[in-house]
Amino acid sequence: MERPASVGNRLLAALPSADLALLAPHLQKVSLEHDATLIRAGDRRGYVYFPHSGAISFMVGLPNGETIATAVIGREGAIGALSVLGPSFLSSVTAVVRVGGAASQISVSRFHAAYMQSGAIRQVVEAHTRSILMQFQHVSACNGLHSVEARMARWLLHLHDRTENNNVLSLTQETLSQVLGVRRTTATQVIAKLRALGAIRSARRGLVEIDRARLEEASCECYDIIRSATDRIVPHEAVGSHPHFASADKLHSA
Repeated sequence: MERPASVGNRLLAALPSADLALLAPHLQKVSLEHDATLIRAGDRRGYVYFPHSGAISFMVGLPNGETIATAVIGREGAIGALSVLGPSFLSSVTAVVRVGGAASQISVSRFHAAYMQSGAIRQVVEAHTRSILMQFQHVSACNGLHSVEARMARWLLHLHDRTENNNVLSLTQETLSQVLGVRRTTATQVIAKLRALGAIRSARRGLVEIDRARLEEASCECYDIIRSATDRIVPHEAVGSHPHFASADKLHSA
């Protein structure tokens, strides 16, 4: 099998050609529509998604209706890959598309079969799992230690990283309040503060125009930590004939 010039998703791009061939015949290109729900908490997963573009947030909801985002996934990750834990494994989070894009979709059964045959695919899933856990840990710490303004700046930067340099994000204040786990009135106040700093130039009709440099100044250090750690864990492309993933030992020593 001739390796595609550009696979699009960093996890798929890291696979040697022979291992990618186990997945390629079963991958289907699908659109990721803005605000679409890919996986609902408690539902059995039917598909695994490898985003090529766009951004998906993992949302945790409480019985009283409150929600908060725990991670953002783009072309560096996958949605539903932990289905390899078994057919009865249920998602504990809801995955919602925040920035529209495209993905490669494969059924859980096909992905699991390839996972069992390929050590390289197992490495991909292991790296993705480490990346997600790292993000969960840092987001949890950020939520407890940093201001709402810094947290909103961080989330906007995470989303902007996955928009292919489009400085206008389609985000309502209701969406931002859900992501941050705050009241809508609080989200409105935070937007006003970021606008006063020049980090947001406008916020109207569900569109948020950002100034990247000033938004980075308004964000906490967690943004750089999460982005740098993700790049250490997940490769940008295949290296030689084997995936090049940072080991847990390298991450601890970095």
